[in-house]
Amino acid sequence: MLAGGRYLLGPELTAFEQEFAGFVGTRHCVAVGSGLDALALVVEACGISAGDEVIVPGNTFVATWLAAYRAGATPVPVDPDPQTFDLDPGRIEAAITPRTRMIVPVHLYGRPSAMDDVRAIAARHGLFVLEDAAQAHGARLRETRAGALGDAAAWSFYPSKNLGALGDGGAVTTDDDDLAERLRMLRSYGAVEKYRHELSGVNSRLDELQAAVLRVKLEHLDAWNERRRSVAARYLDGLAGSGLVLPAVPADAEHVWHLFVVRTPRRDELRAALADAGIEAGVHYPLAAHRQPVFAGLGIDPGSLPVSERLQHEVLSLPIGPHLADEQVDRVVDRVRAFDA
Repeated sequence: MLAGGRYLLGPELTAFEQEFAGFVGTRHCVAVGSGLDALALVVEACGISAGDEVIVPGNTFVATWLAAYRAGATPVPVDPDPQTFDLDPGRIEAAITPRTRMIVPVHLYGRPSAMDDVRAIAARHGLFVLEDAAQAHGARLRETRAGALGDAAAWSFYPSKNLGALGDGGAVTTDDDDLAERLRMLRSYGAVEKYRHELSGVNSRLDELQAAVLRVKLEHLDAWNERRRSVAARYLDGLAGSGLVLPAVPADAEHVWHLFVVRTPRRDELRAALADAGIEAGVHYPLAAHRQPVFAGLGIDPGSLPVSERLQHEVLSLPIGPHLADEQVDRVVDRVRAFDA
């Protein structure tokens, strides 16, 4: 790549976009600078702006909300399903108003969202469906990969993702030719060609080095995800009956276990006990999106999101990844069971 002298918008990027689109099963992949940019540029490309509303999950990373908020639109949260922790389809239609333009389901923790229900609701109301697939590289709903289940999907290649770069990166996958072309312009100063700028764009381009790294790692993604499923199965077996609320395993989908999230009202105590044993456990997310200071002006009543409120105090992410040996997983299980005893 260095010898070729192309550092942006070169052959590695073109090859990665083609390969990742083929992997997902869409006609287009438009790679950008980050996962947030992927979300935000789709919102902008759809013409969503002040006065519009975008339905988002109550339990998700802040980027899902920021994509709408930065465009001047209002993120409208829907409380999650307490089993999946993701957008509850049964609550979506009550949140739809004449100003609603988009629904953003999140394939949270690597589990595909309830896309059949979401798409049916969107079709009835003429809404755009943007998958937030930042945690779901390689996941499937039956035979279809995440990223090909909505009108478009936004991806993050943050280093800790199942498919991670050596820095920030993101992409959008879609079958919509016009949307893809608009995104390619928006990511590069709104230019249709060099020095001819038709849109008020941004500078958000996945560089050649990151594209080259991602091309190599993409070849290993399915194998790495299979190892994640093996680790998750070991946790599920070892922690059965432990007193923790364990993640539900979908019957019609292929989970890729970006995170292995359990629930307990003694979350902080368990996390401290694991830390004392040299085991790092994470919290995704310790402060719900509706409680973030940036969204204080939205005036959201916390009482309207009881599941999201509860999750922020109870969720704990146990170590997971293709790098973990069975012995390491068993050690985590043993320490959790010793705490529970």
